[in-house]
This record gives sequence, C-alpha cells and structure tokens, in this order.
Amino acid sequence: MKANEKKDMHPFAATLLRWYESHGRQLPWRGTHDAYHIWLSEIILQQTRIEQGRDYWLRFVRRWPTVQQLAAATEEEVLRMWQGLGYYSRARNLLTAARQVVALGGFPQSIDGLRSLKGVGPYTAAAIGSMAFGLPAAVVDGNVFRVLSRHFSIGTPINTTEGRRVFDQLANELLPPDRAADYNQAVMDFGATWCTPLSPRCADCPLSASCLALENGTVGQLPVKERKLKVTTRHLAYIYIRYKGQTAIHRRGEGDIWQGLWEPFNVSDASTAPDGLVAAAIPPGARLTLIRKNVRHILTHRILLADFYLLETDERPTLPDDYIWIGEADIDNYAIPRLIEILLEAMSNSKEVKKNKVTAFL
Repeated sequence: MKANEKKDMHPFAATLLRWYESHGRQLPWRGTHDAYHIWLSEIILQQTRIEQGRDYWLRFVRRWPTVQQLAAATEEEVLRMWQGLGYYSRARNLLTAARQVVALGGFPQSIDGLRSLKGVGPYTAAAIGSMAFGLPAAVVDGNVFRVLSRHFSIGTPINTTEGRRVFDQLANELLPPDRAADYNQAVMDFGATWCTPLSPRCADCPLSASCLALENGTVGQLPVKERKLKVTTRHLAYIYIRYKGQTAIHRRGEGDIWQGLWEPFNVSDASTAPDGLVAAAIPPGARLTLIRKNVRHILTHRILLADFYLLETDERPTLPDDYIWIGEADIDNYAIPRLIEILLEAMSNSKEVKKNKVTAFL
C-alpha cells in the first residue's frame, strides 16, 4: 500500500460506527478534546459503573475545574471527594499524576508519555490519546474483550499474556486510524449496552450476520478467563467510642488497601495485641452495644466480615498514640472506607442499638 493510500475500513468497524451514531451514550466528557476531563473520567471509571462515575466526575470538575487546581489539592481533600468509589489507590494516583502533568507543563501527547503518568496503563493511555489527541491507539478493556472474543470466536483466555497479545493486535488491526476516538467509544458502548455479559441483544444485533459465536452457539461461553484469583476472608472488629460528644479515629498507614483513610478503634487483632489493650479502652461502667455482626464487604481479592460495637462512656479511654479525638459531627470531614460508612449508617438505627445490646469484651 502506498504512503498516500488510505487503508479500507474493516466492515466490523464500519458497522459499529454506524451503530454508534444512533446508540452511543450521552456522557458529559464526550464531545470534548480536553485531556483533563477525559483523563479524569477514565480514572474514575476504572472499576466503577458509569451511572455512579458520572456524578463523581461532575463533583471533581466543579471542585477542581483544571488539572492545576487538582494538583494543588491535599491528599485528604481528594480522598474525601473520592469516598464511596473504593480502590482508593486510584485517588492517590490521580493526585500524583495531576502533579506530574503540572510539572510537565501539560498532558503528554504520546502513548508512551501518557503511560508515564501514575495510574495510567495501556487502556487508559489509548483512551486519552485517541480522544484528546487523535492518536491511532485502540482501547482494550472488558467490553472490548467480550465483543471481539464473541464476534471472531477467540477462545484464548483474556487474562493471559498470549490473550493480551492476540486481542491487542486484533483491536489495532480493526481500528480506523482517522476515527480512532469514535471507534473506541463505539466498541466500548456496544459491549456495555448491547453485547452484554448476560442476555446480550443478539436478536437485533447489527453484527449478528458475521458473529461467529452466534453462529456456533458459544456466545455464553466467551470470553474465556483462566481462574487464578485466590479470594481470602478476613474478620474485622471495630469499636466506635462515644465520649462526651467525641469519638476516636486513626489513619491507615502506607501499603494498606485503605491507605490514608480513617477508621474507628480497630480491635480486629485484639487476641494478639498487648495484654490490656481492649480492657484499657473500656472503662468501668461503660456500656458496650453490638450494632452489627459479620457485615459482609467484598473486595477484589478479599471478603471482609466485620463486627461493629458502640461504646458509650463518661471516662476517656486509653488508646494507642496514633488515635485522635474529634467531635462526632466532624467525622464527615474525614475520608473513610465504604465499609465504615455502612457501619456508621447501621449505628444510627437506634432500634437496633437497643435490641442488640451485649457485653462482649467486658
């Protein structure tokens, strides 16, 4: 092919682009080439449904309209704004990357440059590069894996090195270079709304005539994924202390899944803690109430089962040095994990507080 000749668009891509004109999702960060808005949406939407992510994106843009303003924020402010989205390393990476962008004088305009930003992997770099700068880079995420594996009947496991290579190569072969942004958004939207994991719309699918999985009756079996993930279960126990309108919290340390987030008195490891730790936190005459037991909270690699207690006391307990005392009403100013949000919501139900009174730990 000569240098000045255009590569013919693959029928698969042409069909998707026609479908996208009528069925593409209307999202607030679409129709713009603003790299900050696009990058922010992509980071928020990692591991997050669009319905939830849209509201968070709007809040971030209102609070920090530019990457320079975000870069000037504190980690505590960003974590607080992120609260409820989970996977809090994304929020810390977001702040680090914003500061990188400011230091560079703007967003990098190459895939390698975008990959140098904290928290930006191959998919995110391709999304930002194609949508903000028109770079001919194909996105490959869960939706793309599903659509391509079904349409072209590819049984290579998507979570293997070989699978990644096969799908990356195919995605880039299908990509129309002059319409990379539209095509990337089209294939993602198609996977999210049409070629869904369960109950895909095969009957009225514009690609049904050429879909090999539909022809072979294997739609429900694709994509293939090797089972590698070992899920562990961990038990947690918390005591929320109520002392003259105050409560005690401490901040999780580095290297933790909830790094930088705050939590009430954690007695999860009381059995292995120094003698007297729990006893010291429960002064004589204090009232301990079980709020919830075995609250189930699922993370990617772990299932958490949490017990939550309310301790009401007129005598200030002795706690480890890393705990601080704050007004109960001020806890909303601190970023906390979703699990702690759930437990605090449960505590507000006074009927359950009265019903589940126990004397554990006393």
